[in-house]
Amino acid sequence: MPKIALVTGTSSGIGLSSAVGLARAGFTVIATLRDVKKAGPLRERAAREGVTLDIRALDVSVPTSVDAVVSEILTRYGKVDVLVNNAGAGYLGSLEQTPLTEFERMMDVNFFGVVRTTKALFPHMRAARSGRIITVSSVGGLLGQPFNDAYCAAKFAVEGLMESLVPMARAFGVHLSLIEPGPVNTEFVNNVLEATGRQPAASNDPYAPMLKSYMSAVEARYSSEAQTGDDIARIIVEAATTDAPHFRYPTSDMVKTVASYKYTDPTGNVVFKLSAAVSGEKSK
Repeated sequence: MPKIALVTGTSSGIGLSSAVGLARAGFTVIATLRDVKKAGPLRERAAREGVTLDIRALDVSVPTSVDAVVSEILTRYGKVDVLVNNAGAGYLGSLEQTPLTEFERMMDVNFFGVVRTTKALFPHMRAARSGRIITVSSVGGLLGQPFNDAYCAAKFAVEGLMESLVPMARAFGVHLSLIEPGPVNTEFVNNVLEATGRQPAASNDPYAPMLKSYMSAVEARYSSEAQTGDDIARIIVEAATTDAPHFRYPTSDMVKTVASYKYTDPTGNVVFKLSAAVSGEKSK
C-alpha cells in the first residue's frame, strides 16, 4: 500500500518540487495550495514527470480549511504518513517599518499555519505510532536578518515549537524534521517584494542606506549561492524516506557555516557583527 503525503504551499517553488518529487518516490501525494486556480504550473510539472497528484485547496491560515481538508483526506485514504509544512509568506521591513498587520500575517501563515496542520494530524500519527512531519524553516529561523524582523520572528517560533515537540513525538514513533534553506531561487522573493511594495514609502527614510546595502548583499548571495526548489525537494524526499531522519537539515554549506557562528558564540557578538555588516552599519 503506498504511503500518503500531504504537502502545503505547492503552487510554486519548494512545495511544487516536493509534491512532484514525493510522487516520483512512490508516495500518493495530496498537493495543497490556497488557490487552486494557480495550480497550472503544478499540473504541468506533474504531467511532464508522469506522476499523478491529488490537488486540493487548503489555506493554512483558516482553521476550518485545515480541519475540512484533513478530515477529507483521512476519510478517503485512512492515514497520512508524511506531512510537509511548506506554505509560507515573507515581508521585507524593519520593526518600525512593518505594520502590525504584517507581523500578524507572518505569524498566522508561517507559525500558526504549522501549528494548525500539525495539531490536525499529530493525534492520528501518534495513535498509529508512525509518521513524519517535515517543516520547511529557514536560515532566518536560526539567525536574525536585517529587514526580516517579522519573518524571522515567525521562523524562530517554528524552530522552538518543533524542538520542544521532537522528544515527545519520537516517544510515539513520529519523526520531526526541520528543513533549513538559505537563498533559494523561487517565486518566494518576488512575492515578498510585491507585498512590501504595496506599502507607501516614507519620505526621508532613515533606513534607506541600510536597506540598499542589504539588498546588494542579498543579490550577491543569490547570484553565487542560491539553490533551486528541486535542490530542497531532494532533501525533503530524503527526510521522508530514510530509515533514520535527522531533526535538522541545513541545506547548504553556507547555512551550516552561518548557523555554526550562533552555536559556538554564546555572547551573540559574532551574530551581531554579521548582521551589521550585511546592513552596512559599523559594529560597535
